[in-house]
Amino acid sequence: MFHLIGHLFITDKYNHFLNLFFVLEYIWFVIISMITYVAEIDILKLRIKVIINPSSGRQNSREFVEDVVTHLLDLGKLARVDMMFTQKGGDAETFASETPSGDYDLVLAVGGDGTVNEVVNGMLKAKVDLPLAIYAGGTVNDFATFMNLPSDPFSFAEMLIAFQTANVDVGLAKDRYFLNVLAGGLMTDIAYKVPSDAKATLGRIAYWLEGAKDLTTNTLSSFPIRVESKEESFEFNASLFIVSNSKSVGGIRKLLPYAELCDGLLDVLVVSKLAVADILPLLGQLLTGNHLKNDNVIYFQTSELKIFNQSESLLRLDLDGEAGPNLPISIKNIPHALRIIVPSQLAPIQNCPVNPKEIHS
Repeated sequence: MFHLIGHLFITDKYNHFLNLFFVLEYIWFVIISMITYVAEIDILKLRIKVIINPSSGRQNSREFVEDVVTHLLDLGKLARVDMMFTQKGGDAETFASETPSGDYDLVLAVGGDGTVNEVVNGMLKAKVDLPLAIYAGGTVNDFATFMNLPSDPFSFAEMLIAFQTANVDVGLAKDRYFLNVLAGGLMTDIAYKVPSDAKATLGRIAYWLEGAKDLTTNTLSSFPIRVESKEESFEFNASLFIVSNSKSVGGIRKLLPYAELCDGLLDVLVVSKLAVADILPLLGQLLTGNHLKNDNVIYFQTSELKIFNQSESLLRLDLDGEAGPNLPISIKNIPHALRIIVPSQLAPIQNCPVNPKEIHS
């Protein structure tokens, strides 16, 4: 009988120990689950560095960003936002280069093509390994227009939350990167000749007025150049040349009709010296997309080329709407160099490599 009582006592003590063990194990499981849940919630919250040009063509850029931030906060999707406002040329590049990749999930550039160009240069030169989101706050916004990026705050916030990225090519001219276009000649310096206050007040009309003035003054002007590439090499008396990564340049949506963002190629368009009678027909063809049939136009694709100035006069280039270097120049395509945040439905655009959603990686 004592043996039976002792056995029951031991068994009861053992069961009590097991129960205590299971309770402690369950409490530990709950704690770990809660920590994991909180961590997952935090991972889904974005950390954003915003670089804004307050004097870009649209003066509501700050209001737009504030609306985007409000939407993200309302949805519980924002962990941190730091806003940097440019005051002079070069600020956007500096702000972008001083971005620790581990502290943010993305960089948001707010401004025109020139602001975006500076941000791209800052990120690539400093090897900032983050995706770039672009709000078209400028006057023309060729790249954002071509990519069909959202312009209303709610859709833009939804795009950031979806966090779908595509790897796009960039161009490299000497030591400067360009996302969209390098150009020289007729009307290519309009973007930085038009005063900022005129851009903000008149928008595209300011460009048209300056373009009309340029056409009137320089219609018959041209410059001798030499172009060298594996595909084409020639000497030409040109009025204009364009090297582009996308179809849209200067507000003309299909100026480079075969351009793709991820094909490893640059599209080159050269227009010869124009007579007065040639101008209106060519302008009409440019607007309708039939300009490649014009005898004054040369068009080809290449991954790398050199352009030489055959005259003694200085020829300054335009890089994404900002003053660039002079000729001669070597230009090449850097394939898939930059991650751009794109709308989910446009992620496979032009067969660009797309990336799974990764935040705080």
